[in-house]
This record gives sequence, C-alpha cells and structure tokens, in this order.
Amino acid sequence: MINNVLQNKKNTPITCIITIPRRNIKQSIMSKKNLLTVLAIALACFGCSNQNHGTISRLDIIQKRGELKCGISGKIPGFSYLQQNGKYQGIDVDICKAIAAAIIGDPSKVQYRTLTAPERFTALRSGEIDVLSRNTTFNLSRDSIGGNGVTFAPTIFHDGQGILVKKSSRINSIKDLNNSTICVGSGTTTELNLNDIFQERKLNYKPIKYQDLNQVVAGYRQGRCKAMTSDRSQLAAVKANLPDRKNHKILEEILSKEPLAPASIGGDQKLSDAVRWTIYALIAAEEFNITQNNINIKIELAKADNTNTSLRRLLGIDGNLGSKLGLRNDFVANIIRNTGNYGEIYNRNLGPKSSVTIPRGLNNLYTNGGLLIAPPLK
Repeated sequence: MINNVLQNKKNTPITCIITIPRRNIKQSIMSKKNLLTVLAIALACFGCSNQNHGTISRLDIIQKRGELKCGISGKIPGFSYLQQNGKYQGIDVDICKAIAAAIIGDPSKVQYRTLTAPERFTALRSGEIDVLSRNTTFNLSRDSIGGNGVTFAPTIFHDGQGILVKKSSRINSIKDLNNSTICVGSGTTTELNLNDIFQERKLNYKPIKYQDLNQVVAGYRQGRCKAMTSDRSQLAAVKANLPDRKNHKILEEILSKEPLAPASIGGDQKLSDAVRWTIYALIAAEEFNITQNNINIKIELAKADNTNTSLRRLLGIDGNLGSKLGLRNDFVANIIRNTGNYGEIYNRNLGPKSSVTIPRGLNNLYTNGGLLIAPPLK
C-alpha cells in the first residue's frame, strides 16, 4: 500500500492510498510493468493532491501576520537608507510599502531587515524575509531553480555598472585601469562583471573586496584602491555624498546591464503574482495618469462613467482582478493612495529635487522613450 498524506490550506490531512492485493503483491513487485504502473499512479496521486491543495502560500502567512518582512540594503541613498528621523527612505523602501499596501492594506506594516549582498538570498530562502527589495540584479542564475531559486518581479530600475575615480588620477577609460586596484562588493554580480570585462580586454587588476557598499566606499576614500565599481545609480549616490564630490567622476563607459528587481522565494506563485502585479499596478497608474493626489477624483469619475471599463477594472469598481491574486479588488487604488504611482516614487527618491538626482532615461514609460510598460490589467 502506498499512502500519501498531505495537508490542504485548512491543515486537513489528505490521504491518497494505492492498494495492491496481498495475493498479488509478489507478482506485482516481480513484474516491472506492474511496478512502473504503480509508481505512475503514485506520482499522479501526489501531483493531484499538491495541485488541488498544495501548501500554504507565504502570501497567506503575511496576511495572517499582518506585517511584511522586507529585505533592504539600508545604506544606499535614493534606494534605501536610514534618515535622521529613524525611518528608511528610498525607491526600494517605497516598493516594500506598495507591496504591504496591496497585501495587507497598510503601507506602514513593514518590518525592514537590512542585509548585505551575501546574506540576501539566504534570508529569503530561510524565511527571515518575505520579499527582497534590495537593488538586486535580475539574472538567470538567480532566477533559476538550479541557481538561487528565487522569482523576480518586473524590473523597477534599469541600471548599468560603472566605475568611480578621482579626477586627479587621470583615468579616463577602463584601459587606464590596467594593473590597478579596484574596490568592489564581494559576492555580487558587480564582482563577476568586473572580472569578465578585464579578462575580455586582456587587462590586469587587483580586486579589493568588501562585504557592503559602505566598506567599498571607505576603502576608496582611504586610498586603498584607485577606483571603485558598482551600479551607476549607487555611484551617483556615493559621489553626491562625498565632501569633495567635485573631485570625483564616473567614467562614461558602462560595463553591463543591471535590471534591478524585487524578488520572492521560487515556487510560491501566489506571493510572486501579488508582488509582480503590485509593480505593474504602479506602472499602469502612471500610464493612466492616476496619482496620489487625484486617486479619489479618478475613482469618482470612474464610478460615474460606466463606459470607462478599463479604468473601472483597474480601480476595482468592476471585475475581480484582486481576488484572482488573493488581494482586495481595490488593491491598485490602495497602493496609489498610499505610495503614488511609479513616476511619483521615482521623482520622490531620484528626481531633480531629491538628494540623489538620476535622470529617468530607460526608466521612463515606453511612451516617453523608456522601457517601462505594464501588461493589461484585465
């Protein structure tokens, strides 16, 4: 007898039993054909049970807990850093808030966990955090089951790796760094990209490795290396906060493409769907010109106009888009009411009036020459 006991979402045992008559057990076991048949049925039983009942999604756990555990860096101005008032701010932080607004209904219900680059995926796999929103590059090795086994949401910032040097160094290109020391974060794609570029160009260098960005910056400022490398967005933040920032420059050459995206644990479609469509909701809201200031007006206009079906669906007036994700049907409206759309989040943290100004460039909507586009919410 093969007995498969699983649990459904209510923790009720589900038993799948395959019985071989005792009088035929010897014959069944001796028969390769019969044995294969039994195994096939057993696997089907397991698959059926898992498909129909499965395990509890982390989305359900977050909603029951009433709090989102979100992994961030906490040390990158413009993305995630601690303000003097003791609160975290940055585009990665606002993404955590948007996810909490979608899943729980309250953007303040977030517990932030600051993580170094080597710690981040372990924290996600162990359940220490629910979601990773930490300037993390979306690539195959991390997204695949044979790699880090996480599931990435859509890209929230299209970046590229760069190099920061002192103007007095007279370094104007990568070739000028031959036989030089370069400060870099350990266990990052930045480290891998640096090695690839120098190998391809047959250049020599000595990496000075550190665990987090602050250590990389300290090493650079103390003169332990001739240059430091990181995502250009991070370099812009570093340069903006150097006391002698006018004496430093970011080389024009871009070493790589770095699409930065939030991530959740692989295999949990319910949670990954919620995170994915939270990001798309932020982008779609900007496409519809729905802002934090006009969201209530847009809702009233949509309620008064039965012909505006796309807007009515987006704002949860018609349809059941939210319930398909395990969320409230007005989850999009709740997100925008609390965080604003993608453009508002970007401008608040990286716009012209922010402490770290980075032109939107590729991070514009596709209608403005950028790469951001949301699939239809229908």
